[in-house]
Amino acid sequence: MLKVRSTMDELGKFEDDPGYVYLEVSREERATSAAKPFDSKKNCWIPDAEDGFVAAEIKSATGDKVTVVTAKGNEVTVKKEEVQEMNPPKFSKTEDMANLTFLNEASVLNNLKERYFSMMIYTYSG
Repeated sequence: MLKVRSTMDELGKFEDDPGYVYLEVSREERATSAAKPFDSKKNCWIPDAEDGFVAAEIKSATGDKVTVVTAKGNEVTVKKEEVQEMNPPKFSKTEDMANLTFLNEASVLNNLKERYFSMMIYTYSG
């Protein structure tokens, strides 16, 4: 016989499912990510020959050139059109790509990478 869940308490117990760890970030980890410092006008992604894209912070912009400092501390000048916007840390390891504020190549690849290395192998796209 099929039993239908009838209360909100029963619906909220999905975190008790052993498969849950492969789907979504815990509330504690999400709160920690959301508390990280972030400036949407400075934090960005820039192309990188080895990693595809690396996180960077915009230092200055002149004409069509942008000078950034990468997460490793290297100062790099790139074309303005190569800079891609970064999502706020609260979207780190999001299970549905449609939730990302900026759905650009760097953000999608980073989210997939973070989820893969955290063993969160199931990801939705829309």
